[in-house]
Amino acid sequence: MKKSKVAIVAYEKPLESVRKVVAFSNGMDHLPAKAKVFIKPNIVFWTRATDFPKWGVITTSRVIEDMVILLKEQGIDDITIGEGTVMRKPGDKETPAHAFETLGYRVLKDRYGVKSINIFDRSFEKIDLGKGVVLNFNSDILNSDFVVNIPVLKTHAMTTVSLGIKNLKGMIDTPSRKKCHNTHPEKDLHFMVARLADKMPPMFTLIDGIYSLERGPSFDGRMRRSNLLIASSDVLSADLVGAEVLGYQPSEVQHLAHAAGNRGRPYDLSDVEVVGKSLESAASHHRYDFPYNKDDTLPLPMEKMGIQGLSFRKYDLSLCTYCSGLIGPALTSIAFAWKGEPWDDVEILNGKVMAPTPGKKKTVLFGKCMYQLNKDHPDIQEMIAIKGCPPTPMSIEKALNKAGIKVDPAFYKNIEQLPGYFLKRYEDKPEFDESFFRIK
Repeated sequence: MKKSKVAIVAYEKPLESVRKVVAFSNGMDHLPAKAKVFIKPNIVFWTRATDFPKWGVITTSRVIEDMVILLKEQGIDDITIGEGTVMRKPGDKETPAHAFETLGYRVLKDRYGVKSINIFDRSFEKIDLGKGVVLNFNSDILNSDFVVNIPVLKTHAMTTVSLGIKNLKGMIDTPSRKKCHNTHPEKDLHFMVARLADKMPPMFTLIDGIYSLERGPSFDGRMRRSNLLIASSDVLSADLVGAEVLGYQPSEVQHLAHAAGNRGRPYDLSDVEVVGKSLESAASHHRYDFPYNKDDTLPLPMEKMGIQGLSFRKYDLSLCTYCSGLIGPALTSIAFAWKGEPWDDVEILNGKVMAPTPGKKKTVLFGKCMYQLNKDHPDIQEMIAIKGCPPTPMSIEKALNKAGIKVDPAFYKNIEQLPGYFLKRYEDKPEFDESFFRIK
């Protein structure tokens, strides 16, 4: 049985470390001459309002430029970087442009002729992935000759890890992303994500682990300097190794187990050859989950604060990206609002499947999907709806105040500044170097 090769190398020097991992993994062996190449980084979040910690959240510009240089050395002139960053305001084109500018992609254009595209400005094609899964993918990546997939080495609160396959979720349109977060008992998020790479052109996956992320996927996770690069011409093999580096057996990551089953592959590394650094020397456990109390009715830190009279049920797989980005800020504002007096038996529901608990005095329905599901539910005594898709910050503030949770209005007025507060965790820690996200 021929084994898929996955290389693990320590990141030590610009260009040379990426060159080494590409060579060890035979990553360029299937690159066609004069190919049209599409590079997919991971820019899961961006804001123009404030600087924020990017380590382990966003693909480093260092690795992007190094990969571009190697492609140019192979005679490749047609290179496009494309991403579909989630925006709080639909139709926001300024923020993705700001991300590309800040990360140095304009320098790549001037220096190497690299194009950068926001996929929401481009066309999509309907792709049948089998088993009833039909999603709309960006046309540029589908019509390329070769894909260089550069995710970050990170965990994910819903999918356990977010690596090469999961990174391709950024190539589908908004309705398709919401479709992935469904209520089907079998065709859930894991089932859908497992198929994202199935119709891609030939692809080389390079997992950027210069920084890694615990409790990802965004800026509120815990960032580490890991100095690792993981690469393979087979995206599933890269992800299986990446999962083990993060501390998870492949069988523990449901979308990888699905993907292995779909391909007739074993649920372990028995058909994978790891070269370079040993897996044992690279592995370090990264927690993926945000801890809740035993009943999953309140985040554990909030329970330890002594908060009473509130149930804020733990997210499930049906909670889509657009609402999930607001759950953390909502919880933070509630924690700040706690003054030691129990609230009036309030329950906050989110996602697409939660049902009200009988006997609760006030039920907050967070998001359009939750409102549509439960607006006529007989167990609701007093309904407080947050109807947006996604909700606006001000609608969340209004609903919480109506529920008797007197959040600070300044918090929501300045919510765009929140990501910047997390920078304080990394002050005076020189290993967290912002220059990795610039191109000189």
